[in-house]
Amino acid sequence: MISQFESSKSPVDEARTEDSSAAPIADKALRDRSKSSTEPKILIVEDDISLGKFLSRELKVKHFSVDVCLDGEAACVNIQESIYDFLILDLNLPKMDGIALLKQVRLSQPRLPILVLTARNRTEDLVLALEQGADDCLIKPFSFLELLARVRVLLRRNFAPAVSATKLGDLTINREEHRVQRGERRIDLTLREFAILEYLMNNVGKAISRATLMREVWNIPFDPSTNIVDVYMKYLRDKIDIEGEAKMIRTVRGVGYVLGND
Repeated sequence: MISQFESSKSPVDEARTEDSSAAPIADKALRDRSKSSTEPKILIVEDDISLGKFLSRELKVKHFSVDVCLDGEAACVNIQESIYDFLILDLNLPKMDGIALLKQVRLSQPRLPILVLTARNRTEDLVLALEQGADDCLIKPFSFLELLARVRVLLRRNFAPAVSATKLGDLTINREEHRVQRGERRIDLTLREFAILEYLMNNVGKAISRATLMREVWNIPFDPSTNIVDVYMKYLRDKIDIEGEAKMIRTVRGVGYVLGND
C-alpha cells in the first residue's frame, strides 16, 4: 500500500516533453458541463516527472481524468484551452513559478479549487500561497490518501449547492457574484477577506477563535507567532464597520471574533 511519496528530480531532460503537450481545445459546450459527467478533470502542474506520473496513475485509478504539465507556461496554455475541475500545483516550477501562475489563474477562474503541493514548509510560504489564491496546501513528502481526501473535500465544497445570498441586518453577501453590500454601499473585498466574512456569516453570533479562522479560512494550523488573522480582521472591519454605522464585527477578548447585528 502506498503511504508516502517523496519526490526526487529526474535528470532525463528529454522526458520533460512527454506530458507537457497542450490538451485539445475544449468544445464550448464543455463550459456548461452536464451533471452526468462522471470523471472530474484534474490538471497537475509538477516538474518532477516521476511524481507527476505517480499522481496521474493513482488519481486515474480513483476515477479522475488527469493531465500533467511540467512547467508554468505549459500549464497556462492548458488552462486557457481546456476546462478543469481541479488544479494540483507545485510552487518551484520552471518558466513561470507557482505563485505567478496562481495569480494568473485567479484572475480568470476565481472558483477553481487549487491545492498547492510543495516542499516549502515555512509558515510564510504557505500563507503567501494561500493569499495568492490557493485553497489548500500539502507539504512534501505526503500521504496520497491525505491528498485524495483533500481533493475530494475541495471538490465537494466547490460543487455543493449553496444559498447564493445571505443577509444579516443591512449586510448582504452574495457568494455567486462575490459581492458584499451594506445597505446601498458596495464593499470591495479581497478573496481572503471575503472568505473570512463568509465564514463569520455562516456562524452568526458565535465567537470564532483565531485558530479556527486559520484552519477554516487559511487551511493551515494556527501559528501563535503570526498575527495574520488580526491583520486581516482589521482590514475587514475597516470596510464593513465604517464611521456612523453600527458595529457588526466585535472582538471577544481571549477568544476571537463574532459577527452580529446586536
